[in-house]
Amino acid sequence: MKIMGILNVTPDSFYDGGKYLNIEDALKRLKIMEEEGADIIDIGGVSTRPGSSQPVENEEIKRVIPIIDSIKDIDIPISIDTFRSNVAEESFKRGVKILNDVTALRGDRNMVYVARDYGVEVVLMHMKGTPQNMQKNPFYNDVIGEIKEFLIERIEFAVDNGIKEDKIWIDPGIGFGKTLEHNLTILKNISSLKEIGRPVLIGPSRKSFIGNILNLPVQERLSGTLGVVAWCYLHGADMVRVHDTKPVKELLKVMEKINDVENK
Repeated sequence: MKIMGILNVTPDSFYDGGKYLNIEDALKRLKIMEEEGADIIDIGGVSTRPGSSQPVENEEIKRVIPIIDSIKDIDIPISIDTFRSNVAEESFKRGVKILNDVTALRGDRNMVYVARDYGVEVVLMHMKGTPQNMQKNPFYNDVIGEIKEFLIERIEFAVDNGIKEDKIWIDPGIGFGKTLEHNLTILKNISSLKEIGRPVLIGPSRKSFIGNILNLPVQERLSGTLGVVAWCYLHGADMVRVHDTKPVKELLKVMEKINDVENK
């Protein structure tokens, strides 16, 4: 299972907001995550926490592009976490290889064409509503069925518009328009999401559903996050998106070692 390390260059992200606004601090964190075992680093300039406000496009560009321009000695792929095609294109021009779009190519009508033209990998995420309203009484008749239907439709849209299917990842959107029970149901049904036929990314890191289970603030949710990562590994997820790359890498190293032992 791969690790996508999170680098939020925002003042208001729910866990690390404001920590990496300085280019030097951001580059140092990038290097640390690579050394700790991240396979990909996801850079985002807009917070998508519940109720978050969205900066104007120029502000998002000012947050992420100088950092991407300054990357010199990182050997792992960089992902851009954005729903704006201009931000994505400026990133792709500079060698970014992956688009992580929380709107699944719905937020900006030009995004699908930009992703197609640059031949990048694309993460399509399910979100009910927008970050501003997604946690206001989210409701599903069939949470897994509806998420699968959505993701299949978005894959078809992407492929119909020229994105190669083997470039697509899917993300059920833990915490994006879901209650605690919805999130747990998603985790219980990773194998069902795998039936779609594309690799599955899960983003559980320090999220509120863990805090609700453990009654802990965001700063104290590492052990809960590790429990979810272990579950994801055992149930076939292909990648996890996390803040804490070192402990996650150590956890996966142990689990992979156990898994590699042949039964006798």
